Amino acid sequence: MNKVFAIMVYIGVPVSVTGALLHWPSVLMFAIYCLTIIALASFMGRATESLAIISGPRIGGLLNATFGNAVELIISLFSLQAGLHQVVLASLTGSVLGNLLLVAGMSFLVGGIKYKRQKFNVYDARHNSGLLIFAIFIAFVIPEIFSMNLSDRDTVSLSVGISIILIVLYLFALFFKLVTHRGIYQDREVQQQEEHEEPEWSRGKSIIVLALATIAVAYVSENLVHTFESVAESFGWSEMFIGIIIVAIVGNAAEHASAILMAYKNKMDIAVEIAFGSTLQVSMFVVPVLVLASLFFEKAMPLVFSVPELVSMIAAVMLTIILANDGETNWFEGATMLAAYIIMGIGFYLL
Repeated sequence: MNKVFAIMVYIGVPVSVTGALLHWPSVLMFAIYCLTIIALASFMGRATESLAIISGPRIGGLLNATFGNAVELIISLFSLQAGLHQVVLASLTGSVLGNLLLVAGMSFLVGGIKYKRQKFNVYDARHNSGLLIFAIFIAFVIPEIFSMNLSDRDTVSLSVGISIILIVLYLFALFFKLVTHRGIYQDREVQQQEEHEEPEWSRGKSIIVLALATIAVAYVSENLVHTFESVAESFGWSEMFIGIIIVAIVGNAAEHASAILMAYKNKMDIAVEIAFGSTLQVSMFVVPVLVLASLFFEKAMPLVFSVPELVSMIAAVMLTIILANDGETNWFEGATMLAAYIIMGIGFYLL
Protein backbone atom coordinates (compact mmCIF):
# COMPACT_ATOMS: atom_id res chain seq x y z
CA MET A 1 0.00 0.00 0.00
CA ASN A 2 2.87 2.39 0.78
CA LYS A 3 4.29 1.79 -2.71
CA VAL A 4 0.91 2.60 -4.25
CA PHE A 5 0.70 5.90 -2.35
CA ALA A 6 4.30 6.71 -3.32
CA ILE A 7 3.49 6.20 -7.00
CA MET A 8 0.36 8.35 -6.59
CA VAL A 9 2.48 11.17 -5.14
CA TYR A 10 5.19 10.95 -7.80
CA ILE A 11 2.54 11.03 -10.54
CA GLY A 12 -0.11 13.16 -8.84
CA VAL A 13 1.99 16.21 -7.98
CA PRO A 14 3.43 16.74 -11.53
CA VAL A 15 0.04 16.01 -13.09
CA SER A 16 -1.62 18.50 -10.71
CA VAL A 17 0.85 21.19 -11.78
CA THR A 18 0.47 20.33 -15.47
CA GLY A 19 -3.32 20.21 -15.32
CA ALA A 20 -3.51 23.57 -13.54
CA LEU A 21 -1.26 25.22 -16.13
CA LEU A 22 -3.10 23.69 -19.10
CA HIS A 23 -6.58 24.31 -17.57
CA TRP A 24 -7.85 20.75 -17.76
CA PRO A 25 -11.58 20.15 -16.97
CA SER A 26 -12.49 21.06 -13.40
CA VAL A 27 -14.15 17.73 -12.58
CA LEU A 28 -11.06 15.81 -13.73
CA MET A 29 -8.74 18.08 -11.77
CA PHE A 30 -10.97 17.81 -8.70
CA ALA A 31 -10.46 14.02 -8.71
CA ILE A 32 -6.71 14.36 -9.32
CA TYR A 33 -6.30 16.91 -6.54
CA CYS A 34 -8.25 14.77 -4.04
CA LEU A 35 -6.26 11.62 -4.82
CA THR A 36 -2.97 13.54 -4.64
CA ILE A 37 -3.84 15.04 -1.25
CA ILE A 38 -4.81 11.59 0.10
CA ALA A 39 -1.51 10.13 -1.14
CA LEU A 40 0.46 13.00 0.41
CA ALA A 41 -1.48 12.46 3.63
CA SER A 42 -0.25 8.86 3.73
CA PHE A 43 3.34 10.13 3.85
CA MET A 44 2.36 12.51 6.63
CA GLY A 45 0.78 9.59 8.48
CA ARG A 46 3.92 7.45 8.20
CA ALA A 47 6.09 10.31 9.37
CA THR A 48 3.91 11.07 12.36
CA GLU A 49 3.76 7.35 13.23
CA SER A 50 7.55 7.36 13.42
CA LEU A 51 7.49 10.49 15.57
CA ALA A 52 4.82 8.88 17.78
CA ILE A 53 7.14 5.95 18.50
CA ILE A 54 10.03 8.33 19.23
CA SER A 55 8.07 10.86 21.29
CA GLY A 56 5.27 8.79 22.85
CA PRO A 57 1.56 8.35 22.08
CA ARG A 58 0.34 11.73 23.37
CA ILE A 59 2.85 13.86 21.47
CA GLY A 60 2.58 11.54 18.47
CA GLY A 61 -1.19 11.86 18.43
CA LEU A 62 -0.90 15.63 18.79
CA LEU A 63 1.57 15.83 15.89
CA ASN A 64 -0.67 13.67 13.73
CA ALA A 65 -3.70 15.81 14.51
CA THR A 66 -1.73 19.02 13.91
CA PHE A 67 -0.32 18.08 10.51
CA GLY A 68 -3.58 16.41 9.50
CA ASN A 69 -5.51 19.55 10.38
CA ALA A 70 -2.91 21.67 8.63
CA VAL A 71 -4.31 20.32 5.36
CA GLU A 72 -7.83 21.39 6.28
CA LEU A 73 -6.63 24.73 7.63
CA ILE A 74 -4.90 25.46 4.33
CA ILE A 75 -7.98 24.48 2.30
CA SER A 76 -10.19 26.61 4.57
CA LEU A 77 -7.96 29.67 4.29
CA PHE A 78 -8.11 29.56 0.51
CA SER A 79 -11.89 29.02 0.73
CA LEU A 80 -12.17 32.08 3.02
CA GLN A 81 -10.18 34.11 0.51
CA ALA A 82 -12.64 33.03 -2.19
CA GLY A 83 -15.58 34.05 0.02
CA LEU A 84 -16.88 30.48 0.45
CA HIS A 85 -17.88 30.85 4.11
CA GLN A 86 -20.51 28.11 3.92
CA VAL A 87 -17.93 25.65 2.60
CA VAL A 88 -15.54 26.57 5.41
CA LEU A 89 -18.10 26.11 8.20
CA ALA A 90 -19.39 22.92 6.56
CA SER A 91 -15.87 21.49 6.26
CA LEU A 92 -15.22 22.23 9.93
CA THR A 93 -18.50 20.52 10.84
CA GLY A 94 -17.50 17.61 8.64
CA SER A 95 -14.13 17.43 10.36
CA VAL A 96 -15.78 17.12 13.78
CA LEU A 97 -18.24 14.49 12.51
CA GLY A 98 -15.54 12.72 10.51
CA ASN A 99 -13.06 12.46 13.37
CA LEU A 100 -15.58 11.44 16.03
CA LEU A 101 -17.73 9.08 13.95
CA LEU A 102 -15.81 8.08 10.81
CA VAL A 103 -12.20 7.96 12.08
CA ALA A 104 -13.00 6.63 15.55
CA GLY A 105 -15.71 4.36 14.13
CA MET A 106 -13.41 2.82 11.51
CA SER A 107 -10.64 2.46 14.11
CA PHE A 108 -12.94 0.67 16.56
CA LEU A 109 -14.36 -1.51 13.79
CA VAL A 110 -11.03 -2.53 12.22
CA GLY A 111 -9.30 -3.01 15.56
CA GLY A 112 -12.33 -4.84 16.99
CA ILE A 113 -12.40 -7.35 14.14
CA LYS A 114 -8.82 -8.36 14.96
CA TYR A 115 -9.07 -8.00 18.76
CA LYS A 116 -12.32 -8.78 20.57
CA ARG A 117 -11.62 -6.21 23.27
CA GLN A 118 -9.36 -3.15 23.06
CA LYS A 119 -8.47 -0.80 25.89
CA PHE A 120 -7.21 2.78 25.96
CA ASN A 121 -6.46 5.41 28.59
CA VAL A 122 -9.81 6.15 30.22
CA TYR A 123 -8.48 9.27 31.99
CA ASP A 124 -7.48 10.90 28.70
CA ALA A 125 -10.87 9.97 27.23
CA ARG A 126 -12.76 11.62 30.09
CA HIS A 127 -10.53 14.70 29.99
CA ASN A 128 -11.15 15.07 26.25
CA SER A 129 -14.88 14.50 26.76
CA GLY A 130 -15.12 17.52 29.04
CA LEU A 131 -13.35 19.71 26.51
CA LEU A 132 -15.59 18.43 23.71
CA ILE A 133 -18.70 19.34 25.68
CA PHE A 134 -17.28 22.80 26.35
CA ALA A 135 -16.29 23.44 22.73
CA ILE A 136 -19.44 22.15 21.03
CA PHE A 137 -22.18 22.72 23.62
CA ILE A 138 -21.00 26.12 24.86
CA ALA A 139 -18.60 27.80 22.42
CA PHE A 140 -20.54 26.80 19.28
CA VAL A 141 -24.12 26.98 20.58
CA ILE A 142 -23.82 30.37 22.36
CA PRO A 143 -23.10 32.39 19.16
CA GLU A 144 -26.02 30.68 17.39
CA ILE A 145 -28.46 31.56 20.20
CA PHE A 146 -27.27 35.13 20.77
CA SER A 147 -26.98 35.93 17.04
CA MET A 148 -30.77 35.83 16.81
CA ASN A 149 -30.93 39.11 18.78
CA LEU A 150 -27.64 40.69 17.70
CA SER A 151 -26.60 42.69 14.67
CA ASP A 152 -24.09 41.19 12.24
CA ARG A 153 -21.36 43.42 13.65
CA ASP A 154 -22.06 42.39 17.24
CA THR A 155 -22.21 38.72 16.21
CA VAL A 156 -18.72 39.02 14.72
CA SER A 157 -17.49 40.72 17.91
CA LEU A 158 -18.96 37.89 20.01
CA SER A 159 -17.35 35.34 17.70
CA VAL A 160 -13.94 37.01 18.02
CA GLY A 161 -14.18 37.04 21.82
CA ILE A 162 -15.17 33.37 21.98
CA SER A 163 -12.41 32.46 19.51
CA ILE A 164 -9.73 34.07 21.66
CA ILE A 165 -11.03 32.23 24.75
CA LEU A 166 -11.03 28.92 22.87
CA ILE A 167 -7.44 29.34 21.72
CA VAL A 168 -6.25 30.25 25.23
CA LEU A 169 -8.06 27.28 26.80
CA TYR A 170 -6.67 24.94 24.12
CA LEU A 171 -3.14 26.09 24.92
CA PHE A 172 -3.85 25.53 28.63
CA ALA A 173 -5.10 22.02 27.80
CA LEU A 174 -1.85 21.23 25.99
CA PHE A 175 0.17 22.61 28.90
CA PHE A 176 -1.87 20.44 31.28
CA LYS A 177 -1.39 17.22 29.27
CA LEU A 178 2.20 17.68 28.13
CA VAL A 179 3.78 19.55 31.06
CA THR A 180 2.07 19.70 34.46
CA HIS A 181 0.35 16.27 34.26
CA ARG A 182 2.48 14.49 31.69
CA GLY A 183 2.73 10.76 32.40
CA ILE A 184 0.58 10.87 35.54
CA TYR A 185 -2.26 8.91 33.97
CA GLN A 186 -0.20 6.92 31.45
CA ASP A 187 -0.53 3.14 31.30
CA ARG A 188 2.83 1.55 32.15
CA GLU A 189 2.21 -1.50 29.94
CA VAL A 190 1.52 0.73 26.95
CA GLN A 191 4.60 2.81 27.71
CA GLN A 192 6.82 -0.30 27.83
CA GLN A 193 5.29 -1.59 24.60
CA GLU A 194 6.04 1.69 22.82
CA GLU A 195 9.65 1.70 24.03
CA HIS A 196 10.40 -1.62 22.27
CA GLU A 197 9.24 -0.43 18.84
CA GLU A 198 11.49 0.85 16.10
CA PRO A 199 10.35 3.83 14.02
CA GLU A 200 10.25 3.49 10.23
CA TRP A 201 12.04 6.82 9.76
CA SER A 202 14.38 8.87 11.93
CA ARG A 203 13.22 12.05 13.61
CA GLY A 204 15.01 14.23 11.03
CA LYS A 205 13.65 12.39 8.00
CA SER A 206 10.13 12.40 9.46
CA ILE A 207 10.22 16.17 9.97
CA ILE A 208 11.55 16.75 6.43
CA VAL A 209 8.83 14.53 4.92
CA LEU A 210 6.16 16.36 6.92
CA ALA A 211 7.43 19.75 5.80
CA LEU A 212 7.65 18.83 2.09
CA ALA A 213 4.27 17.08 2.12
CA THR A 214 2.64 20.10 3.79
CA ILE A 215 4.07 22.45 1.13
CA ALA A 216 2.81 20.18 -1.65
CA VAL A 217 -0.62 19.93 -0.01
CA ALA A 218 -0.80 23.72 0.24
CA TYR A 219 -0.28 24.08 -3.51
CA VAL A 220 -2.73 21.34 -4.45
CA SER A 221 -5.34 22.60 -1.96
CA GLU A 222 -5.31 26.10 -3.41
CA ASN A 223 -6.14 24.68 -6.83
CA LEU A 224 -8.71 22.29 -5.35
CA VAL A 225 -10.76 25.20 -3.95
CA HIS A 226 -11.19 26.69 -7.42
CA THR A 227 -12.91 23.51 -8.65
CA PHE A 228 -15.70 23.48 -6.03
CA GLU A 229 -18.27 25.54 -7.95
CA SER A 230 -17.85 23.58 -11.19
CA VAL A 231 -18.04 20.24 -9.40
CA ALA A 232 -21.14 21.34 -7.46
CA GLU A 233 -22.89 22.30 -10.72
CA SER A 234 -21.83 19.11 -12.49
CA PHE A 235 -23.02 16.67 -9.79
CA GLY A 236 -25.79 18.74 -8.23
CA TRP A 237 -24.02 18.85 -4.87
CA SER A 238 -24.57 21.69 -2.44
CA GLU A 239 -21.68 23.65 -0.97
CA MET A 240 -22.63 22.24 2.44
CA PHE A 241 -22.35 18.64 1.20
CA ILE A 242 -18.99 19.34 -0.46
CA GLY A 243 -17.69 20.89 2.75
CA ILE A 244 -19.05 18.35 5.24
CA ILE A 245 -18.29 15.16 3.32
CA ILE A 246 -15.79 15.72 0.49
CA VAL A 247 -13.48 18.41 1.87
CA ALA A 248 -13.59 16.96 5.39
CA ILE A 249 -12.61 13.46 4.25
CA VAL A 250 -9.85 14.70 1.94
CA GLY A 251 -8.59 17.25 4.44
CA ASN A 252 -8.41 14.68 7.24
CA ALA A 253 -7.05 11.79 5.20
CA ALA A 254 -3.84 11.73 7.26
CA GLU A 255 -5.70 11.16 10.54
CA HIS A 256 -8.03 8.63 8.92
CA ALA A 257 -5.19 6.43 7.68
CA SER A 258 -3.03 6.76 10.79
CA ALA A 259 -5.78 6.14 13.35
CA ILE A 260 -7.04 3.02 11.55
CA LEU A 261 -3.47 1.70 11.25
CA MET A 262 -2.84 2.31 14.94
CA ALA A 263 -6.06 0.51 15.89
CA TYR A 264 -5.12 -2.45 13.68
CA LYS A 265 -1.82 -2.66 15.57
CA ASN A 266 -3.74 -2.47 18.88
CA LYS A 267 -2.27 0.95 19.71
CA MET A 268 -5.59 2.34 20.84
CA ASP A 269 -4.11 5.16 22.93
CA ILE A 270 -2.69 6.71 19.78
CA ALA A 271 -5.79 5.96 17.68
CA VAL A 272 -8.12 7.57 20.24
CA GLU A 273 -5.75 10.50 20.76
CA ILE A 274 -5.76 11.13 17.01
CA ALA A 275 -9.57 11.06 16.74
CA PHE A 276 -10.31 13.02 19.92
CA GLY A 277 -7.24 15.26 19.72
CA SER A 278 -7.94 16.22 16.12
CA THR A 279 -11.56 17.08 16.95
CA LEU A 280 -10.46 19.26 19.86
CA GLN A 281 -7.83 20.95 17.75
CA VAL A 282 -10.37 21.72 15.03
CA SER A 283 -13.03 23.04 17.42
CA MET A 284 -10.73 24.89 19.83
CA PHE A 285 -7.92 26.07 17.55
CA VAL A 286 -8.60 25.75 13.81
CA VAL A 287 -12.12 27.23 13.96
CA PRO A 288 -11.07 30.22 16.13
CA VAL A 289 -8.00 30.86 13.96
CA LEU A 290 -10.18 30.93 10.84
CA VAL A 291 -12.64 33.33 12.51
CA LEU A 292 -9.76 35.67 13.40
CA ALA A 293 -8.14 35.24 9.97
CA SER A 294 -11.42 36.16 8.25
CA LEU A 295 -11.11 39.66 9.73
CA PHE A 296 -8.33 40.31 7.20
CA PHE A 297 -10.49 39.34 4.23
CA GLU A 298 -13.31 41.22 2.54
CA LYS A 299 -16.02 39.74 4.78
CA ALA A 300 -15.60 38.40 8.31
CA MET A 301 -16.88 34.91 9.13
CA PRO A 302 -18.95 34.72 12.35
CA LEU A 303 -18.84 31.61 14.51
CA VAL A 304 -22.43 30.72 13.59
CA PHE A 305 -23.25 27.25 12.31
CA SER A 306 -26.58 26.18 10.88
CA VAL A 307 -29.04 24.25 13.05
CA PRO A 308 -28.46 20.92 11.20
CA GLU A 309 -24.70 21.35 11.65
CA LEU A 310 -25.00 22.11 15.36
CA VAL A 311 -27.43 19.27 16.06
CA SER A 312 -25.22 16.80 14.17
CA MET A 313 -22.10 17.84 16.10
CA ILE A 314 -23.91 17.65 19.45
CA ALA A 315 -25.26 14.18 18.61
CA ALA A 316 -21.80 13.01 17.52
CA VAL A 317 -20.21 14.25 20.75
CA MET A 318 -22.86 12.61 22.92
CA LEU A 319 -22.62 9.26 21.13
CA THR A 320 -18.81 9.27 21.25
CA ILE A 321 -18.71 10.12 24.96
CA ILE A 322 -21.22 7.40 25.84
CA LEU A 323 -19.32 4.74 23.87
CA ALA A 324 -15.75 5.76 24.74
CA ASN A 325 -15.87 6.88 28.37
CA ASP A 326 -15.41 3.34 29.73
CA GLY A 327 -11.92 3.05 28.24
CA GLU A 328 -12.82 -0.04 26.17
CA THR A 329 -14.14 -0.62 22.69
CA ASN A 330 -15.17 -3.34 20.25
CA TRP A 331 -16.19 -3.69 16.61
CA PHE A 332 -19.92 -3.20 17.27
CA GLU A 333 -19.34 0.22 18.84
CA GLY A 334 -17.38 1.14 15.72
CA ALA A 335 -20.22 -0.04 13.49
CA THR A 336 -22.67 2.06 15.52
CA MET A 337 -20.57 5.20 15.03
CA LEU A 338 -20.23 4.54 11.30
CA ALA A 339 -24.00 4.06 11.00
CA ALA A 340 -24.54 7.45 12.65
CA TYR A 341 -22.07 9.07 10.21
CA ILE A 342 -23.81 7.54 7.18
CA ILE A 343 -27.23 8.71 8.40
CA MET A 344 -25.95 12.27 8.81
CA GLY A 345 -24.23 12.10 5.41
CA ILE A 346 -27.51 11.14 3.73
CA GLY A 347 -29.26 14.01 5.49
CA PHE A 348 -26.71 16.61 4.37
CA TYR A 349 -26.75 15.22 0.82
CA LEU A 350 -30.52 15.66 0.58
CA LEU A 351 -30.34 19.03 2.32
